[in-house]
Amino acid sequence: MDNKLTSPNNPLNDQPLFDETTVRSDNPAADLIRQKLTTIFEDEPSAKQEVAEVSTASTLSKHQRFIQELSKSGKDLATIQTAWHQYYVGLSDKEKHEVWQEFYASNKNSQYQKALQAQSSQSFVSPSLAALKPQPIEDRRKVGSIRNGLKRQIKSGAATKKPSQLRSIIFGLSAGVLVILIFLFSFFNQIVIAPFIQPSRHIGSLPLIISSATVPTNNTPEVIIPKINVEIPVNYNLSTDDENTIETALESGVIHYPSTVEPGQNGNAAFFGHSSNNIFNPGKYKFAFVLLHTLVKGDTFYLTYQQKVYVYQVINTQIVSPNDVAVLNDTEGHAATATLITCDPPGTSINRLVVTGVQISPEPSTNSAATYSSLTTPTVLAGNGPSLWSRLWNDIF
Repeated sequence: MDNKLTSPNNPLNDQPLFDETTVRSDNPAADLIRQKLTTIFEDEPSAKQEVAEVSTASTLSKHQRFIQELSKSGKDLATIQTAWHQYYVGLSDKEKHEVWQEFYASNKNSQYQKALQAQSSQSFVSPSLAALKPQPIEDRRKVGSIRNGLKRQIKSGAATKKPSQLRSIIFGLSAGVLVILIFLFSFFNQIVIAPFIQPSRHIGSLPLIISSATVPTNNTPEVIIPKINVEIPVNYNLSTDDENTIETALESGVIHYPSTVEPGQNGNAAFFGHSSNNIFNPGKYKFAFVLLHTLVKGDTFYLTYQQKVYVYQVINTQIVSPNDVAVLNDTEGHAATATLITCDPPGTSINRLVVTGVQISPEPSTNSAATYSSLTTPTVLAGNGPSLWSRLWNDIF
């Protein structure tokens, strides 16, 4: 449809239609007014469109005759539009439908008809509004400009993702390290904890030479080591060198090797206690001898047995292999001795720490003769209890 009416007497000549070219001008204020007018009269075809329709019709309906008279009245466009609106509003629904049918017939195959085909015939959407529908904006940038813009967006996105990816990597590594540390601690905590163990400090300073009158005794035999604040029960009831039986006995204190003599007898009395055992293993004496390595020549320790106190002075310390069971034998040159044995380094069963003390009180000459059990000397010195890993492996297999 031509944007101008060609009738020389038509007052609407040279005035543009309310289409997209009108709305898209360089005058935003005028555009706003035009949009408001379009909204007001969107329920009927515009007067401009009706005038164009009359100029092409061979036979005029009463609606077309009305608009024709208005177009020849010499009135301005706004007045004509208002009169046409009042006329249209006063029509019945049937007559309004006739107006639209005439409009459709006049604009057949035009841009208005194509726009209207997308709407329901009952909705009465104004063709002018359909024409005002925003059109896709053509991207007129050069290919090189578009390519550079995409590169910048990609680089910007990559720069944003790098910190996020780095945080994810750091979090993953931290979580992995934490899991490994928990795993290692579960299986090897005895090694980690051993250096920090401090036995109870309720043991007071004891004199070098004591008697049963100066140290209270009870029915429970004990080993007392003032230097490392140890006072632990001793089990003298073992009658076997079975490793499992020994480990069970160690849960309640220090054990006496049944193949050696007892305190008050001439010979060597040998005792074993844990240095550092897995905290998940049973028993409350897992760290009995953890500080035994601090004893040096001249230090003293005590054994209470059968209501008597026996005092021993350290004469030797040594590290031996688990198979060196000769340390259980009598000590050459000394009538009565006591040997304290534990694992070394603490938390492992690699070697054995052996601390030997000679009896200085009571006088060894008052001791009775040695009486040995029928048990033979064991082939290996007792060690720390099984690790968590060993217990799990044995339970599974």
